[in-house]
Amino acid sequence: KLGGDSGETLTLAAGDVVVLPAGTGHCRLSDGRGLVVMGGYPKGQEHYDICRSLAERPDWAERIGNVALPRTDPVFGEDGALLKLWRVG
Repeated sequence: KLGGDSGETLTLAAGDVVVLPAGTGHCRLSDGRGLVVMGGYPKGQEHYDICRSLAERPDWAERIGNVALPRTDPVFGEDGALLKLWRVG
């Protein structure tokens, strides 16, 4: 599920990749046969905060806004489309 409690439930299949911008709430609702979930963070962003409520982090929007975009597409590298397609704001 992406987007927190009121988010959207997605069904993923073998080979699917989901790249989440900083601040995107997410959780795994079930563990289908053979499902592997990996998290990868750009160099320098390995330490992140988990925020379950706005009261925990009143500065959440500023903190998320300060996270840099990745330097390359995490799947396809320098020639990948991620940074061309990524929209900020």
